[in-house]
Amino acid sequence: MLFAERGIDATSMDAISEASGVSKATIYKHWSDKDALCLEVLAELSEDLPIFDSGDPRTDLIALLNHRPPEKQSQMQSRMVPHLMAYASRNSSFGEAWRARVMDPPRVRLMQILKRAISDGQLPHDLDLGLSVALLIGPMMYRHVLLMTKAKLPDEMPERVVNAFWKAYACKEKPRRR
Repeated sequence: MLFAERGIDATSMDAISEASGVSKATIYKHWSDKDALCLEVLAELSEDLPIFDSGDPRTDLIALLNHRPPEKQSQMQSRMVPHLMAYASRNSSFGEAWRARVMDPPRVRLMQILKRAISDGQLPHDLDLGLSVALLIGPMMYRHVLLMTKAKLPDEMPERVVNAFWKAYACKEKPRRR
């Protein structure tokens, strides 16, 4: 994949045309510009997340944070992320589109699980959902960085993150069951 090898800025439409074996006119027939093509590639690499609804929000949070795409897809994502971050920092409209199309769905799924836990009485009704998402996803992003550097990761990191979150925020009284 040219975007992963060269970065977005260094990948020209001419190079894409040559690598794909189709004319630039054909490419432009399907995508308005390189950004649109790149976003489509990202959407393809970002599989639809399964729905985690076991009846236990804590278990569902762990399953979501443990979820990994297939290996080949995961490797390509890992190779592209540094390029995407750099490109998005220089191109705000691309960054917004990337966030909406690729980054928001997992965040929304996480919020749905947290809302179920609030509804069940396991988490407080005044829980700051935005902060909660940051507290849960932040360590997973850190894990991603560590994986890229081949550093040793803590055992059962998603479970430990959810357990720490639960210890800090869970309601003390017995939760209601759905």
